[in-house]
Amino acid sequence: MITLRNRTEIARIRAACQVVARVLRFLEGRVEPGVSTGDLDRWAEEFILRHPGAEPAFKGLYGFPCTLCTSVNEEVVHGIPTAERELREGDIVSIDVGVRLDGYYGDAAVTIPVGEPSPRARQLLEATKLALQRGIEAAQPGAQIGDISAAIQETVEAAGFSVVRELVGHGIGTRPHEEPQVPNYGRRGQGVRLRAGLVIAIEPMVNAGGHGIRTLDDDWTIVTADGGLSAHFEHTVAITERGAAVLSALEEG
Repeated sequence: MITLRNRTEIARIRAACQVVARVLRFLEGRVEPGVSTGDLDRWAEEFILRHPGAEPAFKGLYGFPCTLCTSVNEEVVHGIPTAERELREGDIVSIDVGVRLDGYYGDAAVTIPVGEPSPRARQLLEATKLALQRGIEAAQPGAQIGDISAAIQETVEAAGFSVVRELVGHGIGTRPHEEPQVPNYGRRGQGVRLRAGLVIAIEPMVNAGGHGIRTLDDDWTIVTADGGLSAHFEHTVAITERGAAVLSALEEG
């Protein structure tokens, strides 16, 4: 069932999203060679808990053990942070974080280069970030989910990269994952119609090589089938009468 949110509910989702945005800003300045993904996870949890009423949304969700999903290089999503996984010069790391605050959820992700990335990695990051922007621009009242999906796919493939097919964005609100699903590929004019009050997480996952993926033996970490790099960017977005409002964009001040 798809739930449309009123202004009060959207404000509460925005509040959770702003904690998410502050966590990501905090971590972006701490990603460097020698830092472990376990360090990032510990810092994120401590940061979240300093906000009254806020708690990590992912920790314990479906049995996931950590606050962050940290996915390095060929890891697409759901990487498990550990003290042993130290970041190295030239890596790229996707940091995906969710926060629950006063019964509402926020969710966002960025992929950050460690030091100086290769030209190919930089192109991948730029294309994935642009695909997210194009998807958000397509999220207008009266449009359809397929318009978002097509905008993302067209942007990614024009840059010479591949969209992951099996993983999707999603609705979000009083649960971390709600209807509708938001695929990152598709055709315009298809799918659920976007109405004011709908809140969705748009999250392109983009591979430098083919779109195939597989899951590692830990039953969580999803990697590219061909071992190529992957990037992931995500925002929580509310559909309003005036267009898309990015709830997880950091509000200064």
